[in-house]
Amino acid sequence: MHPQLTKRYWVEATLAGASACLFVLTLVWRDWIEAIFGVDPDRHNGGAEWAIVAVLLVTTLVATLAARAERRRALRAAPTGA
Repeated sequence: MHPQLTKRYWVEATLAGASACLFVLTLVWRDWIEAIFGVDPDRHNGGAEWAIVAVLLVTTLVATLAARAERRRALRAAPTGA
């Protein structure tokens, strides 16, 4: 039996996926922010990139845990018919 997943679950899961992709992108290609937006806030010392990596990692973990909790709530609330 499949649970009825809420909009909140899908928002959290999408946020987790997007932040995970950006986390990996920032680890692999640290200058993507400068290339896309044309700004260099830390003048190539790497501090801004590491701060962004940390924020993306925390965002990924929090959104993943929140989506997991929402999915478990939906599973508990799902009817258990025979």
